Amino acid sequence: MRASRLVLIGFVVLLSAGVFAEEGMWMPQQIPALASKLRALGFTGDPKTFADLTGQPMGAIVSLGGCTASFVSPDGLIVTNHHCVTGGLQFNSTPDRNLLKDGYFAPALSDELPNGPGSRVFVTTSVADVTGDITGGIGASATDRERYDTIERRTKARVAACEQDGSRCTVASFFEGRKYFEITQLEIKDVRLVYAPAEGIGVFGGETDNWRWPRHTGDWSYLRAYVGRDGRTAAYDRNNVPYRPKHWLKVARGGVKPNDLVFVVGYPGRTQRHQTYAEVKETVEWALPRSVRLAEEQLALIGTLTKQDPALAIKLAGRVQGLNNGLTNSRGVLEGMVKGGALAVKQAREQELVAWIAASPARQEKYGEALSALQALQAQGEATRDRNAALGLLGSASSYLGSAQTLYRLSVQRPKDDVSREPGFQERDWPRIREAQERLQRTLDPVADRALLRWAMGKAAALPAGQRLEALDRAAGLKAGMDQAAADAAVDAFLGGLYAGTTLADRSLRLAYLDKSTADLMASGDRFIALAAALEPQAEANREAAKTRAGAYARIRPVYMEAMLEKAGGLLAPDANSTLRVTYGQVKGVDTRDGLFYKPQTTLQGIVEKHTGSGDFDAPRKQLDAIKALRAGKTTVFLDKGVNDVPVNFLSTVDTTGGNSGSPTLNARGELVGLLFDGTYESVSSDYLFDSVKTRSIHVDSRYMLWTMAEVDGAKRLLDEMGVSLTPPAKAPAKAPAVGR
Repeated sequence: MRASRLVLIGFVVLLSAGVFAEEGMWMPQQIPALASKLRALGFTGDPKTFADLTGQPMGAIVSLGGCTASFVSPDGLIVTNHHCVTGGLQFNSTPDRNLLKDGYFAPALSDELPNGPGSRVFVTTSVADVTGDITGGIGASATDRERYDTIERRTKARVAACEQDGSRCTVASFFEGRKYFEITQLEIKDVRLVYAPAEGIGVFGGETDNWRWPRHTGDWSYLRAYVGRDGRTAAYDRNNVPYRPKHWLKVARGGVKPNDLVFVVGYPGRTQRHQTYAEVKETVEWALPRSVRLAEEQLALIGTLTKQDPALAIKLAGRVQGLNNGLTNSRGVLEGMVKGGALAVKQAREQELVAWIAASPARQEKYGEALSALQALQAQGEATRDRNAALGLLGSASSYLGSAQTLYRLSVQRPKDDVSREPGFQERDWPRIREAQERLQRTLDPVADRALLRWAMGKAAALPAGQRLEALDRAAGLKAGMDQAAADAAVDAFLGGLYAGTTLADRSLRLAYLDKSTADLMASGDRFIALAAALEPQAEANREAAKTRAGAYARIRPVYMEAMLEKAGGLLAPDANSTLRVTYGQVKGVDTRDGLFYKPQTTLQGIVEKHTGSGDFDAPRKQLDAIKALRAGKTTVFLDKGVNDVPVNFLSTVDTTGGNSGSPTLNARGELVGLLFDGTYESVSSDYLFDSVKTRSIHVDSRYMLWTMAEVDGAKRLLDEMGVSLTPPAKAPAKAPAVGR
């Protein structure tokens, strides 16, 4: 009886352990240390393969500079999320040829379209610990500003030396500045659009389903990397040839099933799990509510502007998508942190850390002052946050002003020695600045821009005394305490002269301004450039103050992080910082709230059930016909016998965040079984405090991708290129159900 009871307890413990999500967006070199955990989940491979960035599968994973992707053929074919190619679709669209709505498939290599200026593919080739070169020898007597300047100067020197061979290099901080790693990447500059399904597949569910489950979204697209005929990276040229990667992923025809072990490899953007309670509290009480409010107001304004203007809707599609995604995310984080109690848990954990430090005189001496010092720095930043945020909003709202600010800052930085130029304005950055100004032409619209700038100036006009943007006040005739009607009238009069007095909408003139001196720019008489120049002293003062604080953080944060590492026993994942990471988990559903369980898979049947023929749920007729043919008995090798249908999306317990979009989901053999594209609404607050119970990520199943390519979009040439066979098994051909589930 006792033995049976112990066996039962052990089984329940093992079963329960498998349900929990595993926290950690791990650096590849950390994975071998997790070997025992991976073996417990059934992994029989060698964990060291994840630490080999030039081997299989790691050599196939690439960054798009905001999304992740992977090579899936020896001819440079790349798969990523549909929402990661919105810019390329928009760039190639017109009102008469709306690729955002209709999708695109290039029948041949010659039909593959330029993805637009600034498109990049980055292949990480090496990572080296350079901590000693960056922070070694900085004495305790150095001022905070001296510390910042030394770290910046050394970082620039490392990057310059690393890029001598044509690589693209960065030096990234890990563990809050405790470690620095130099990351070397191959930069591919000719990226082309190959295939994206129609909006009714790639964005099926739209904002209604965003961050929600169940999902039925076909969030995939294909790009291709091109290089010069000599095999070297080169700008777009029709004579370029497909890049030949050393490694590419095999796309699995068999997909996944519940409880399968999966890995996600990608470039997650930013998490804030190691921030202090005070920092997270400010985010929850000020930054996120502000973000929600601003997104809602912009979306309402843009909705009014584009309601009867399809061409403008195309121009603003990327902005709308970003605003909607950020809005839903911010709402979810707020709900999880406040209503879900995560903020209180964060506070309790920090108090545990404080008590742990206080329990040892040695720890108290080493770590005791770090938290209070961080809190003081936090208070400094909060003192001017409203003014600083209002200044930043002006340039982000208006593409005209944002462009003018870039042109003006570039003119100021260009005469300096390259090592003295600000990061982002060094010579290595000039081609990307030019490409951004070229790409801007496809989204620039004076009517929409003026409406958005008017809205942003309204925020600045409402600032209290002591937080004013004095240069803007002088230019527009604003002052503290001004009633709204008078402020609106002053803003409208100012904007009338501003837009009448600019030539920045002229692409050739705007590009020519990139090479002008500050004096020549000012002599142009362009009103937006004059406004940018007037705002620059305040912007520069903000940057200078931020540098001094950054120097202080570089002194204090590593101490705070060392305390957290020691308390955790040494093995802890650093916060995500847009560098290559590996995370693992299992395909599993989740009890999301009382009485509601999310199954781990969805199928084609859900598309039929959700389809309304309009709005967010407008599946293409050819897809519905293909599903109907499947129901009528047409066979497919992509049928999942477990659900008796073609799977569409699935849930897993992997730990991911923004930037992971497009990341390949791999099975235990390193084959691509899906693409990560979202998280559940209940998971989004995990960027600040990981929820091991409810965290789930959402993936598109490789079988849905392949079935759609074969049966809906006729993309057989890509299936052949990836080595995907459509031949049914010899013994038991798969057959779809005759009726829906």
